[in-house]
Amino acid sequence: MSAMAARVADALRERIVRGQLQSGERIVERQLSAELSVSRTPVREALKLLEADGLIEISRNRGAQVTGYSPAEARHLFDVIAVLEALAAQRLAETISPLLLARFEGLHAEMLSHYGSQALDPYFDVNSAIHDLVIASCGNPRLADNHRRLILNARRGRFLAILSADRWAQSVDEHEALMQALRKRDGVAAFDVWRIHLAHTGNTVAAVLEETAAT
Repeated sequence: MSAMAARVADALRERIVRGQLQSGERIVERQLSAELSVSRTPVREALKLLEADGLIEISRNRGAQVTGYSPAEARHLFDVIAVLEALAAQRLAETISPLLLARFEGLHAEMLSHYGSQALDPYFDVNSAIHDLVIASCGNPRLADNHRRLILNARRGRFLAILSADRWAQSVDEHEALMQALRKRDGVAAFDVWRIHLAHTGNTVAAVLEETAAT
């Protein structure tokens, strides 16, 4: 895989995750190549990467399309993600060092600052960094590997969820509850709050998708 293909794939992932490319929307190689000023070869390579990620489907007749995201799929996905991330949060809380806690404190403060100014995109970037750091710091490579296979579609759902002002505010409160558990090194509390946090997100995503399908 070329470095150019990786950059194209990263750009497309972000567009899908942030809803700039919607479920069912076609991705036309020729148009994308012209837009990004690259040849069609790295575009094709990038599309194969996204197909492996589960973000697009490629068929002979219809070409590349963003995969659908049904309410049931959202619930099933977040059922699994909630348990994985909650277990990671528990292990993290039980073993966290002062240095790592300080890193979480910094990210949390930055996230709150973006929330205060209602800066959605930078908020989401920092929010995602916190979720990723929970997984990366839990000390369980098998958990991290299984999480990696699911995270892109879960991130897509998390962005959709915070488009709801009520869910966004609730999510911030849940992040603060996680920080309290980390400060106390309370693994049980960390597990509970993070499982509930992801479950709430999954429920919100499913509700939004159901509402969209009904219109």
